[in-house]
Amino acid sequence: MDYIEKYHMIRPHDTIVAGVSGGADSVCLLFVLLEIRERIPFDLKVVHVNHGIRADAGADAEFVKALCEKHELPFFLVEENIKELAAKSGHCEEEEGRRVRYQAFEEVLGSDQGRIAVAHNSNDRAETMLFHLFRGTGLSGMCGIRPVNGNIIRPLLGVTREEIEKWLLERHISYCTDSTNAQDLYTRNRIRHHILTYAEQEICRGATANMNRAADDLLKAEEYLRHQIKNAMERCVQKDNRGIIIHIPTFLKEDDYLKGRILLSCVEEAAGSRKDITAAHIRAIERLFGTSGSKEIHLPYQLTVYKKYDLGMIQKSDLRNEEISQPEKEREEYPVPIPGRIMVPGLGRVEFTVFSIDKLQNIPEKTYTKWFDYDKITSSVVFRTKRAGDYLTVNGKMGIGHKSLQDYFINEKIPRDERSRIYFLAEDSHILWIPGRRISEYYKISEDTRSILQVTVSDKEE
Repeated sequence: MDYIEKYHMIRPHDTIVAGVSGGADSVCLLFVLLEIRERIPFDLKVVHVNHGIRADAGADAEFVKALCEKHELPFFLVEENIKELAAKSGHCEEEEGRRVRYQAFEEVLGSDQGRIAVAHNSNDRAETMLFHLFRGTGLSGMCGIRPVNGNIIRPLLGVTREEIEKWLLERHISYCTDSTNAQDLYTRNRIRHHILTYAEQEICRGATANMNRAADDLLKAEEYLRHQIKNAMERCVQKDNRGIIIHIPTFLKEDDYLKGRILLSCVEEAAGSRKDITAAHIRAIERLFGTSGSKEIHLPYQLTVYKKYDLGMIQKSDLRNEEISQPEKEREEYPVPIPGRIMVPGLGRVEFTVFSIDKLQNIPEKTYTKWFDYDKITSSVVFRTKRAGDYLTVNGKMGIGHKSLQDYFINEKIPRDERSRIYFLAEDSHILWIPGRRISEYYKISEDTRSILQVTVSDKEE
């Protein structure tokens, strides 16, 4: 109760929509909310989402329905085939499941005044911190899961999974067990079962609690920085019906860290989301604003960022116009949205999807569809032209090693005047793929691969 009051999670006469899967965490959440309702009057509704992945998932739905009938609570069942939806959207099953769940919660809440309660605990928060850190994140991502995020509340974020199970056992409250939680199908499960477990047992007992305290401190720092970012944006950013305008000389005087956060805030506002916006996109804008003359780049969400003398502009662009005029425009880098698609000169439409596997599958033998080990990609990737220091990983006579892109061009007898016009997929200076030619040995999938990045040049696909 103290945790809920600390973050002002529930107000009298709110409508609280609780996501209840039937597992220990969500059942604990439901009973905690029932106890709190004895002290604070509010309406409680329960949503259960059946993802259609497990054959026994229907039993979980019946279990939650029976709980709601016993406690006279409104029960809403949502059934979707997440595998099919993920295949259509290009998202991984985990991401698609999350989208479906929160959409269901929002629909049940509707226009009522209230919030959505989900059952994340402190272990989930630590796992998320590590997941964000490994995939590449800034300060905001290192805060992990937040106690309150918009209209979403997490009343159990201050307790561990072990404490939740003990609390249920003491009260003789039963719950369902999801068999997939014990498997390593998802990246978060592997972090949970191997990395955090090892940290607790072999490095520091209480590692999870320590990470949560660090997350609280980082959250305070993040709130302070947001105030500073707001002040900085008032100095150098304007908005009108054309888009977001940035006064570049004033912007360039800001602290380096603030500059990145200012641009991220501007792009997020123009796009309406920040999900597919990566550090590579922000670095590309900073490089653009540091050049002379008038140039432009293109980002996800059909955004165009261009520079004209002392002003930068971020605005929505028309994809059809982009396709027609693209070869005439001066560009060299195309940040990659994952999942998503971009237009690349000389290649056309390039599509990116991510999916998980539990064992090695047949790799497509197609010139313009390639698979990469997504877990080996630790920073943002881009389609761009050559730069000094570029290299590939090759399997030669001396084993796997680096080959400079320049040496590759010479060995392949690629004419000098063509080299600067070739676009390839790169992570920093490491070349993942030269379309139509070869991929780097380092990024090839193996028996240990669990997440795959699929890249398809759809306009050239066989």
